[in-house]
Amino acid sequence: MQLRIRRARVLDGGDMVDVHVEDGHVSAVERHSTDAPERLADLEIDAAGGLVRPPFVEPHIHLDATLTAGEPRWNASGTLWEGIAVWSERKPSVTREDVLARAEQVLRWQAAQGVLFVRSHCDVTDPELTALDALLELRERVRDVVTLQVVAFPQEGIVSFPRGAELLEEAIRRGADVVGAIPHFEDTREDGVRSLEIAVDIAQRHGCGIDAHCDEIDDEQSRFVEVLATLAMRTGLGERVTASHTTAMGSYNGAYAYKLQRLLMRSQINLVSNPMVNLALQGRFDDYPKRRGLTRVKEMLAAGVNVAFGSDDVMDPWFPLGTGSPMQLAHSGVLAAQMTGQEEIAETFEMVSTRAARVLGLGDGYGVQPGRPASLVVLPASSRMDAVRRQVAPQWVVAGGDLVAERTPSPVRLHWLGDEHAIDFVRDADAEEATWRDASIVARPGR
Repeated sequence: MQLRIRRARVLDGGDMVDVHVEDGHVSAVERHSTDAPERLADLEIDAAGGLVRPPFVEPHIHLDATLTAGEPRWNASGTLWEGIAVWSERKPSVTREDVLARAEQVLRWQAAQGVLFVRSHCDVTDPELTALDALLELRERVRDVVTLQVVAFPQEGIVSFPRGAELLEEAIRRGADVVGAIPHFEDTREDGVRSLEIAVDIAQRHGCGIDAHCDEIDDEQSRFVEVLATLAMRTGLGERVTASHTTAMGSYNGAYAYKLQRLLMRSQINLVSNPMVNLALQGRFDDYPKRRGLTRVKEMLAAGVNVAFGSDDVMDPWFPLGTGSPMQLAHSGVLAAQMTGQEEIAETFEMVSTRAARVLGLGDGYGVQPGRPASLVVLPASSRMDAVRRQVAPQWVVAGGDLVAERTPSPVRLHWLGDEHAIDFVRDADAEEATWRDASIVARPGR
């Protein structure tokens, strides 16, 4: 299909451009001009000054557990540890059909909101690896719309779980994309260090990256991220390694945090923070004041470390809420990480798009540029900050040149003191300098 997106902006405040798509790839990005010769297209989209951006990226979710909140019971304490216990009770009833149905439902939610690249952790402390096989099947089923990476995640440990290392390697042999670990959950610090060494060894032998749940605890003595970063640096795995959560970093003393910052920068590893779920799970054992429960997002970004935001959980034993919305995630990150500066808010947009793409190693397969796959979103927003503030969903979502989602804005009609107003962001579609703006349209005179 040939597609043309007219009057779009790739950059905040940038010139309007027309994006041309042929044979599933971006063929041209040209400055919009009313004098430009018309090109034939099977479908034309008028962005009316809105943003056209590469799709959103989910760097951390657990699709195997999603939509299981309350099964077999609710997490009464709200702690990470009870969540693991509840999932252990639910795990024996996991079936292929069960995982496929729940995981695909959430992928549909995400695709409708412009998320076309997803990294999902999958529990491999199941001797049958039922959920893993289901997600690998789903990866192939949805590949024309969503690119799904699967992390072999040893939820109950590698060293401390019977056959943990064997199951982890079998998961990679069956086709998992990334090696996982959970060192802070192992029985001892020595077991935690050994678990990371095993994960790195498997990754090196199979040519995989690593994404470890690391220091997801409020304990200021949990310091496995330094071990993971050192292994990444010494083995040359570097940017193919991700430390997810690292919430203990929010409890480290200043001197150690400064030393760690230098190590992380040198190692080139990525960090993934999950602001909504980290806020909900961490600090549960604190009296007041309670810790915020996040890693040092602002400081690590300032030091040149790549940091992305992930959803982590959607309606499962660890978190009973969630819709998979990347803009809700960015908005939560603004609050949780206190990133309220204008440029900081815009940066949270990148943390669910371009920065998350670096975590997944998408490289030249990502971006609205000629020659690259035509996967993109068209947002009814004037800027990244505007999109985050209003938590907008894309009006159009395109995957590989095919339109996969579209929505029609529906302004609220407000009857206010005798006048009628439309409360929404609407586009001035007929204006030469098309834009999206706050609507306050008087439809009838007051009395």
